Amino acid sequence: MTMVTPGSSPSPDPDLVQTILLSLRRKQGTWVAWAQGCQTLQQAKLTPQQIFEETGFEPIQQNQIVVAEQVYQSILKAGLSDKAQAHFDQRGSDLLYELRVLSQADRARVAEFTLKHGLEADEVRELVKPVKEYSYRKENPPGFGDGPGDAIAFHFWKLARQKDDLQDRSRLIAQGLRFADSDGARQQIETLLTDFTVVKEQPAPTLPLYRLETETDLPRIIPVVGQMPLTIDDLKAVPVAVPENPFGMVTFSGTGAWIAVPGWQVIFQSEDPVGLLTRARQLPNYPAEAADEPVLVIVDRANREWQDDGYFLVAQAEQLTMHWSPSPIDAPILGKVVLILRPKRILDEDYNRQPWQLDE
Repeated sequence: MTMVTPGSSPSPDPDLVQTILLSLRRKQGTWVAWAQGCQTLQQAKLTPQQIFEETGFEPIQQNQIVVAEQVYQSILKAGLSDKAQAHFDQRGSDLLYELRVLSQADRARVAEFTLKHGLEADEVRELVKPVKEYSYRKENPPGFGDGPGDAIAFHFWKLARQKDDLQDRSRLIAQGLRFADSDGARQQIETLLTDFTVVKEQPAPTLPLYRLETETDLPRIIPVVGQMPLTIDDLKAVPVAVPENPFGMVTFSGTGAWIAVPGWQVIFQSEDPVGLLTRARQLPNYPAEAADEPVLVIVDRANREWQDDGYFLVAQAEQLTMHWSPSPIDAPILGKVVLILRPKRILDEDYNRQPWQLDE
């Protein structure tokens, strides 16, 4: 999640800015006050680097506490016990930051759950994904309930069923029993102690990754003046198109942008394609050993029918996310991912600008 950009509210009073800077420099108050102070400084047009130089709060730390504070405010609205509220008032910003991908209701339930089990942020980071995926299901699996504990228990139940190594299987069963909230979930997991059947889960489909390899694969975007006959004023009204790396995106003074995509068949078959820019590591099931680089995700908004061989764009906590499921999902489908485009690799860009030399 990126830094929160300053809003359109009036700039804070200069004296207030200096007071906040001094308070942050001295680490006065709670982390919630620090986060609110950072947001006020952003509204005063201070950059994250300037805030760092004035207070010692690194940009990555500013981002973490600001996002965590937003999560905290959302779970307060959803409802939080007095014990949990007292705890998160004073500590736990790193833990709350990991809950940012969940819905408001799930954030509150998982926050309570983390305190109950004494979880650290690293553990929570690994467990929020099963909770998020569980929320996509149309109905709960037999024996498992609605709580985050059962969602996590179901995750370990599935993993255990896939293992034929008894040591690995036992470890996963123990994890499932540790987190299960309901008796039904415990009973489902305990059946694995006597049922050693190995059930291999359907593997996630391969991400449709492509890379531009040649200069001709990246067409240049040219603005259209209109239909002849045209006037000089028509010509002057056309904005200058300045492509931006790495995908040749073009912005203009209006509210939008164009981007060049090769005319591959999968693009032509899309009825309503739109592009989303993201980082490769933000993709689901992206190979851990692969390089993290900017990618362009093409989504066909007209294709909203679930299929088990594709990834789909859905909304989670009012944020767009890509998701794959081997069974129909309950969350509304906003479009199908038809293409993920990597930037082209050119070893010598100046070479492509040189005129061709032909031997006589």
